[in-house]
Order: sequence, then C-alpha cells, then structure tokens
Amino acid sequence: MTFRRELSEGTGVKEMWGCSDMKKALAETVNHSAVVKPSVWTRFKDQLDLQLLVLPGIILIFIFSYLPMYGLIMAFQEYRMGDFPGMSQWVGFKQFQYLVKDPALLVALRNTLGISLLKLTIGFVCPVFFAVLLNEIRNARVKKTIQTVSYLPHFISWTVCAMLMMDFLSVDNGAFNEFLMKIHLTSAPIPFFQNAKYFWGMALFTDIWKEIGWNSIIYISAMAGVDAEMYEAADIDGATRVQKIWYITVMAIKPTIILLFIMSVGGILNANFDQIMMLTKNMGNAMLKERADVIDTYIYRYGLGQFRVSFATAAGLVKAIINFALLLGANKIADVAGENALF
Repeated sequence: MTFRRELSEGTGVKEMWGCSDMKKALAETVNHSAVVKPSVWTRFKDQLDLQLLVLPGIILIFIFSYLPMYGLIMAFQEYRMGDFPGMSQWVGFKQFQYLVKDPALLVALRNTLGISLLKLTIGFVCPVFFAVLLNEIRNARVKKTIQTVSYLPHFISWTVCAMLMMDFLSVDNGAFNEFLMKIHLTSAPIPFFQNAKYFWGMALFTDIWKEIGWNSIIYISAMAGVDAEMYEAADIDGATRVQKIWYITVMAIKPTIILLFIMSVGGILNANFDQIMMLTKNMGNAMLKERADVIDTYIYRYGLGQFRVSFATAAGLVKAIINFALLLGANKIADVAGENALF
C-alpha cells in the first residue's frame, strides 16, 4: 500500500526502493490483483444447461458430417457392391485418373461454375438490395406484410417450386408467355423447358424468387442495430437519402456481407442439387442436360446410376478440396484487405 501511495504522490521509486525491492512489490501487486481463471471443467459445470442445449447439434454433426468421412477411403479403392467399406481392393489414384480424362467432367464443371457465378453475383446482391429497400419503408404494417410474403417461398419444397415454374413458363397458356405476347415482346411462346440455353437463367430466377426473403433476414437484423442518432446527425449535415443508405446502412452491414460472401465462395461448386434435379425432372429432360448437368448430378449419376461408388467418391473428394481451398483463399484476401474474415 505504501508503494502505491508513494507512486500516486510522485515520489521517485529508485530513491525509496532498491531494484530488488521494487520487483518484489510489483510482483505482489500483480499477484493480488490477478483473477484466477477457472478450469475448463469448472466452466463446463457452470454452463451445464447451455452445454446440454448444444449437445444434440454436436451429436448430429458428428454422425452426419464426421462419421461419413471414413468412406473417403473408397476414392482410393475399387469398391464393389457388397464390400464392407474400407475392405475393398486398393487402386491408389486410379479413380482420379479416370476422373480427369472424362470429357463429361468439363461439361459439368462449366455448368456448375456458370450457375454458381450467376448466383454469387446477381443472386447474392439481390437479398442485400431487398433488405435495404425494406429498411427504408416507414409503414410498419406494409413492411411486415412484404417480409412475410417474401419469406413464404423458402418453405416450399423444390418439387412444388419446379411444378409452379413449369406451369408459369409453359408454352401452353403459361402466364409468363401470355404476358410477353400481350405486350408484343414475342409473337410465339418461348419454350423455356425445351431449350437448354434458357436453363441458367431459370435456375437463377427460381433461386432468387425462393430465397430472397429468407436470405435478407440476417441483413435486416444487422440494420436493426444501427443507432438512429446516426441518421439524425446525417439529416443535420444535409445528407441525402441515398447518402444515408450508402454511408450508414450499407457500411453498418458491410462486415455481415463480407462474411456471407466468403462462405458463398466456399460453396461455389455447389449448384443446388435439389433445384437442378426438380427443374429437369430428375435429369430426365434430355433437352436441358447440356446446360443442366452439374458436379452434383454428375456424382449422383455415376454413384447411384452406374454404381461406380469409388469413382463418385473421388469426384466428391476433389470437389470438397476445391471448395475448401476457395474458402481459405477468399478468407485470406479479406484478411489482407483489412476486412472482417472468418478466421
């Protein structure tokens, strides 16, 4: 206590104490003020109720995400139906050699990248734009109504969604074709499901329609945390509405946008298997296959269609490695640029 009082009074430490005495006093001060950190087991017991809440999720992740990783060894084997997983003949990188020589892989890769890049650019921006527009609506009842209507398609299965799109875009009295002919943009119905060149656009449109409301939730939540005084200060400074949107609203959700974009880049080779399968009637529409066959349907066709399980496992492993590398790359770029990164 004398040491602390003398410090506060400005007395020279070296004049009062020797070096050893000063070190002892400092050590005692640190030891007395230090907080003993509880052990991991103590913290676990203190948070037992919270730990039990997350336990079912951990178990599900372990069962469905970690246990199946044992099956990756089949990518280096020649698996035959009836073999116990891991007990088949080892063939090294033979399956990967077949994979890189398969011309169908390039078609699937082109379609996957084409659809995914459209979703990563246009499809990613739409929920952000929609959330900003919703945030600008001042009438609470109108805002809640639009939010509810926009969320509903998310809860519709892709099976029902595909049937709706087939009716909507049908050449036989389809609402969209009828509208185009009414306003004289076309003289005849457009065969959307009979011409492969329209498929990427249909995949993008259906994905935006189904998920724009749901994907905007996280941005709307982030906007709710913006201090209203910032908008008031901007009004005093004479900022326009567009300036307030850009410099306050968008900047406030910028970290969220970056984090979600990084995660989207990590899934660029995932072209939504359910969506593709339903829009092509389980790949039964041969007229769309040229532009609809993606990596996931490629793996499905070889794995379950032709029972080449080892080959399909090798393709899935390569896809997962590329996705992981893209995730790390996008995260590193964000980190170097000084933005919020995942890790």
